[in-house]
Amino acid sequence: MNTAKPNPSRDAVLRHVRPRDLQAALRLATQATTEVIGIAEGVHQAVRGRLGLPAGTSPHRTGGWTGQIYQGIRGVTQFVGQGLDSALASVLPLVDDPAYHPAPSPAREATLAALNGILGDRLQETANPLAQPMELRYQGQRLPLEQPALLRERLATASPHLLVLLHGLCMNDTQWLRKGHDHGAFLAQALGATPVYVRYNSGLHTSTNGRDVARHLEGLTAHWPVPLESITLIGHSMGGLVARAACEEATRSGMAWRSKLKNMVFLGTPHHGAPLEQAGHGIDSLLAANPFTAPFSRLGQLRSAGITDLRHGHVRDADWAGRERFASAATHTDTTSPPVAPSGVPPDTASPHGFADLREPLPLPEGVACFTVAATLAPQRSLLAERLHGDGLVSLRSALGQHDEPRRRLAFARDSERIVYRTGHLELLSSPAVAQQLLQWLAPAPDRPVD
Repeated sequence: MNTAKPNPSRDAVLRHVRPRDLQAALRLATQATTEVIGIAEGVHQAVRGRLGLPAGTSPHRTGGWTGQIYQGIRGVTQFVGQGLDSALASVLPLVDDPAYHPAPSPAREATLAALNGILGDRLQETANPLAQPMELRYQGQRLPLEQPALLRERLATASPHLLVLLHGLCMNDTQWLRKGHDHGAFLAQALGATPVYVRYNSGLHTSTNGRDVARHLEGLTAHWPVPLESITLIGHSMGGLVARAACEEATRSGMAWRSKLKNMVFLGTPHHGAPLEQAGHGIDSLLAANPFTAPFSRLGQLRSAGITDLRHGHVRDADWAGRERFASAATHTDTTSPPVAPSGVPPDTASPHGFADLREPLPLPEGVACFTVAATLAPQRSLLAERLHGDGLVSLRSALGQHDEPRRRLAFARDSERIVYRTGHLELLSSPAVAQQLLQWLAPAPDRPVD
């Protein structure tokens, strides 16, 4: 029985920081220290090589007594880290009562979402407590898919129309609410739908999250309290790629919910990649080209699998499996195919940024009405706006599914595309014009509002 008494001061602290966060932060600090030691040794080895001194055990490791010293430093770091981790593991149960945790603050939730977006794959690989598990959420609470009776009770007022919303990179489900507006709540009221929000670790591969979303939706729809008539997926940014991955997995596996999927809406989704990740990959390549700066490229390689998936808009496992995430086109290593884009275009010309795009084209799903909204910071439509401007993170062409190779283009119908001007990437979440466009697209035909 939980005998802890409410304490306003303690509650205020626990809403932002939990005792177990100390253990999680310690693990991250140990990993970061080990990485810094590796960078220092890499620079040391580069200098030794330039001076003609004996090579080490690898291009980034020194040999002899120097190598042993670095190895000793790494060993001490790991030893101290593991010792403190064990000590905390024995003490934390005495000071941390999981049953007495107040609702987390929005600041804590946003911080964890951002951390998972940047390092989420590493957090999961190391079983770090800060790793975000996937959840389906309704009215601000996790839906207990493992307890069908309780699930039906939570969804007692559900409608036959399910609206599923998927957030973008470094975000979470609560951030659909922006400037007092939430597309999910707005559409739910206008259309009589039930909004369910996906919370996921955006640092994992898009295909991994898509597969998990598909499985979660299969469990959810199997216990939906009323007969389902339709499902609509709405994805913002990366969330649109995850939605496509989930649809592909459901189609491939023959999941029941796929037959109920009627609409998919993409808001600023980088269907063919985002310039920010492409630029980051370019910086990695520049650093790696010089032996003295090559060790520092490891800093850029800390970014998550989810981020690197945004280089070209990866959706399926085959888009990345067997390939080095941080290899440039010139040094590309691929255990499943030669370093040539599927179209036969050489790697150095396979994309506008010189990095091979090895995706096999994935068209929009059959039998589903697909819509896309692209934003631009430009004030009006022009050639410059269409070719150069985007919403600050995603270009117009990528968000519209356009591509120079015809087979890669996504065939959105003309009346299923919308460009909004003077609008940034995050402003897509609060734009009144976007909200009205969504309503116009998704409302049943007889009830669609007239412009």
